[in-house]
Amino acid sequence: MVQMKDSKQSRLWIISSTPQELAAATRLIERLSIAGAHDFTRAALRTSFLASCVSACRSRTMSLADTVTVMAQRLRERLQECNGDEILKAEAAAKVQRFTEWALKCIGSHSRGKGAQPGSPGDMGMEIIHSSAVESRLQLMAFKRFLELAGFRLTRKDYTEAFDAACFPLTLFSSAIDPGWATGIAASAMQGLLGLLVEGGADNVNQCFLEAARFGSTELVRILLQIAQRNLVDLDVDLALGFASHYCKIGTMECLVEDGKADSFLGPLMRAAERGCMEVVRWFVEKGCKDMELCLALTAAASSSRLEVAAFLLSHVPHHVLQTLSAEILKAAGERSGGSLKGIAFLLQADFLNNSEATYSIADSIAKSEDEAITVELRTFLLEEWSEEAFLKGRLLGQAHHLNVMRALKRGSSPLHLQELPLQLQVTVAYLPLYKECVAASGVVLSQWLRGQLVEAALRLNQGNLRSTEEVFLKLSKHELLSILESRLPGFLLTSES
Repeated sequence: MVQMKDSKQSRLWIISSTPQELAAATRLIERLSIAGAHDFTRAALRTSFLASCVSACRSRTMSLADTVTVMAQRLRERLQECNGDEILKAEAAAKVQRFTEWALKCIGSHSRGKGAQPGSPGDMGMEIIHSSAVESRLQLMAFKRFLELAGFRLTRKDYTEAFDAACFPLTLFSSAIDPGWATGIAASAMQGLLGLLVEGGADNVNQCFLEAARFGSTELVRILLQIAQRNLVDLDVDLALGFASHYCKIGTMECLVEDGKADSFLGPLMRAAERGCMEVVRWFVEKGCKDMELCLALTAAASSSRLEVAAFLLSHVPHHVLQTLSAEILKAAGERSGGSLKGIAFLLQADFLNNSEATYSIADSIAKSEDEAITVELRTFLLEEWSEEAFLKGRLLGQAHHLNVMRALKRGSSPLHLQELPLQLQVTVAYLPLYKECVAASGVVLSQWLRGQLVEAALRLNQGNLRSTEEVFLKLSKHELLSILESRLPGFLLTSES
């Protein structure tokens, strides 16, 4: 009987909406307390949870049946991310869902008592009427009276658990609450309730704040920012920004920066770049990042082979910063690459220094450097693909290939009779594989290994042109060198390759 009494007192005040109802509820709570009801811990917990459900439901026109479904789904998602025994998590989920359904049934039964008939749109699908400022004030007065009756029987731990219970539904409801709800009348009772719990000793405001940021409950984040400011509670807004950005909660990120004054962009930006989350990276860049932050994010994207993000960031890092830190960018990306050097190849192929000679030069200097901080994989990659040595080896390979082609044409015994083919087809046999490989290589510059082969091929194909010296060919771009091959190849092949 006592348990039933305590359950009654835990819900009466928050679902009442007139001064008469609230006065009667308060008197009943007082009488129950005098009669022996003593489980104020459970009452505070349930009252806080129910108050949060009421506020969340009032945030928009939403059927209570849909509310149960939404909360159950979000609860499962939340528990899946937690560590622990699966059986215990399933039991916890079932318990919380039953508690939630109980709270929403309280709201539904109270609403039906106001005139809705079972089975009608006013049943589980009814629209919750928005509370007025007067109602909110009266409800807070009743809850405050309840806390006064509880007195010393509520400990700091009880207040902390009640605060968590109040925040929990709003966190789960994050996708169903209208923007701006936190500044409206419907949320005033919730703000006051949470404020009373903090005054009573709840010390988990920051924990609930981080949880709300993680799940994108923007309006709860906004409320907790206001409560923290009012009660001089410290909140880790920068860590919250990290949580929100990790889960791509853009609206919450906006709130944390605009209202919470979060300004530590570097960590979240780098992690977003590493994950390849373009939406978050773009948001940070548009908000305004420092040059060094952009540079480090570019390094993170390159090290993780997030080429789309790397291309976006590369277009925003100032040229003078790239020139100054080019070696550090490549070395750091190589150190963090985990074996894949696609991101580094992308930067070099994109001519990230906007000067092919400078790009080749920095790659060559790192390849030859004795700096022990340079990984073996990076040094080997640059030495074999992007160094001056690689260019010379490419040219030697090109020369040997040309010699083999000439031998095949003059002394070969192939039944195809290569020497009898039209000149364009002879060039096709000799250089189409190299042409295809160079075309397939992305970016505006080729690796030195490919460039050496292409320069040699262009020289051989252009031997009759006295105006084109070797010095001229060495200065030609990827596009210009490919154009020489294209002028010697059949047009239908160029169409298919392009």
